[in-house]
Amino acid sequence: MSTIIDGKALAEKKRAAVADEARAFAQRYGRSPGLAVVLVGNDPASSIYVRNKKNDCALSGIASFDHTMDERITQSELLSLIQKLNADKTVDGILVQLPLPAHLNAQEVLLAISPDKDVDGFHPYNMGRLLTGEPTLVPCTPAGVMAMLHEYDVPIKGMDAVVVGRSNIVGKPMALLLMMEHATVTICHSRTRELERKIGQADIVVAAIGKAEMIKGHWIKPGAVVIDVGMNRTGQGLKGDVEYTEASARASLITPVPGGVGPMTRAMLLENTLAAAQRHVKQPITAPPS
Repeated sequence: MSTIIDGKALAEKKRAAVADEARAFAQRYGRSPGLAVVLVGNDPASSIYVRNKKNDCALSGIASFDHTMDERITQSELLSLIQKLNADKTVDGILVQLPLPAHLNAQEVLLAISPDKDVDGFHPYNMGRLLTGEPTLVPCTPAGVMAMLHEYDVPIKGMDAVVVGRSNIVGKPMALLLMMEHATVTICHSRTRELERKIGQADIVVAAIGKAEMIKGHWIKPGAVVIDVGMNRTGQGLKGDVEYTEASARASLITPVPGGVGPMTRAMLLENTLAAAQRHVKQPITAPPS
């Protein structure tokens, strides 16, 4: 039976550390680190996520600036708001809650966020820094996964890692972070041939494919570390991308769903906001002129 990686406990530890540093920041600079959250419309799931992030900020000494916009907002109006937040010196991080209504161009909105305030880590400038091995603001979910591996003393160097999923949000940055710590990484996806064989050879499996229990428990190599990023709603409740019961009988370490990666993603958003604030009082990170 595997050891369960407690994402909730580690996230609480991270939040407490951020709170200590945010308090010291406020005492030194006369303001708290600030996070602006932009929510367009009233999507129930998005509203819950925003409320949770607001609560996280309150517990961590980070000022939260909420901007809830009518779902009929135009692209130009939304871009105008982003530019105002870019210029606001009390705002260190800007988060636009996705998905946006269909009439809005989400990519254009995300590109409008100043790279030094891109606490999601999605801007091409920040992704490029990660690619070249000089990361600044790193996507929160992969950063949270690395924090869990470090907390549980997983010896990443030299390990064979399989990342199942190739998104810009999780899969690609996850692979880069693992390679930076000298793992040998294979990126797989829904069209990968012999997926079972590749997963069966992995010392570390990071599942981020977005399909409930697509990765079967008996595929897992005995003693492997399994990080399940999936969060899929099914008739039997929330399920990860990995068959949990079967996989937990084989893995040495495994994350539960829920209670694993999710809390860590939110905690790393706080860390990114604090890091952005600390850079802003020194020298802002800016993209080179276009």
